[in-house]
Amino acid sequence: MYLCPMILEKLSIINYKNIAAATLELSPKINCLIGQNGVGKTNVLDAIYFLSFCHSANNPVDSQLIRHGEEFFMLEGCYDEDLTITASMKKGTKKHFKRNKKEYKRLSEHIGLIPIVVVAPSDTLLIEGGSEERRRLMDLVISQYDRTYIDAMNRYNKALQQRNALLKLEEEPDLDVISLFEEQMAIEGENIYQRRKAFIEELTPIFQHIHETISENREQVSLTYTSHCQRGRLLDVIQRDRFKDRAVGYSLHGIHRDDLEFALGDHPMKREGSQGQNKTFVIALKLAQFDFLKRTNSKTTPLLLLDDIFDKLDARRVEQIVKLVGSDDFGQIFITDTNREHLDQILASSEHDYRIFHVENGDINEIKRK
Repeated sequence: MYLCPMILEKLSIINYKNIAAATLELSPKINCLIGQNGVGKTNVLDAIYFLSFCHSANNPVDSQLIRHGEEFFMLEGCYDEDLTITASMKKGTKKHFKRNKKEYKRLSEHIGLIPIVVVAPSDTLLIEGGSEERRRLMDLVISQYDRTYIDAMNRYNKALQQRNALLKLEEEPDLDVISLFEEQMAIEGENIYQRRKAFIEELTPIFQHIHETISENREQVSLTYTSHCQRGRLLDVIQRDRFKDRAVGYSLHGIHRDDLEFALGDHPMKREGSQGQNKTFVIALKLAQFDFLKRTNSKTTPLLLLDDIFDKLDARRVEQIVKLVGSDDFGQIFITDTNREHLDQILASSEHDYRIFHVENGDINEIKRK
């Protein structure tokens, strides 16, 4: 099956985080951003992320993305096949999101159009953080290839919030009303569970194969999806402990408590993994997501954003990752690093076109090849 890679040809940034103004003409294959920590490399990747997901990867408050002292920000991405996406926001107003100058009525209509996978230092929170981090990972991938998934999640969360509001009341809630919300949670929850289950079952062998490649078969890893749906009919599970829920004032059972367990050998990754092993695990997991989306998302190869991924990895693992991302299996790639040596390794192992940009205090300039 022929896959058409999604290509970002030009990126324009105005007043986004610490970047006052920048226009980048991009390579269709490899784009490298070099600079010290804190100078704005990650902000370029975040701008690309925003154009795919309608929000920042690491700041949920849109107004805080506006550069200090300015009144607005604007992002514009010109993609191949005459696709232009524009995002903008003025202080005190809502953000605007447009496709070829036509504003979206619902931002959820945009999700999945430009598939994207980000590998970043914060990914270690998938191992070290709570279950909400791992649920977010599942939801982020599934929503990019299944456009009805976000709607199902929204309906579930709305019913959950309404049930929780009733549980917090001082007087006894109306049982008929609370039952309606429980039935809605059960219907949507079992639907979401089946989609998450199918995703993890298909993702796991891809992930294990990539991990074996990076670690050179030195470690065995696994993913295990756990859910209250595995205890029987979700409606029964939710209603069984209604008395406990009433006592604590929120819903103890449902797919909002699902988790994804990570293991190294027979032990939890959280307890056993070294820094290098943890980083290898999450990089393999994200590259598996890339492979999965490439197979499922409208015959489109996603954009791959690699943010400072080589730190805390030994030379052999770096070499294996370099071989993977430099292969023809990947489409357009964006890589940030403080170390030019790693980038030179990737460029030397690849015959593809590339561009290198130097970033310093929000200023971005292309380094012309001699």
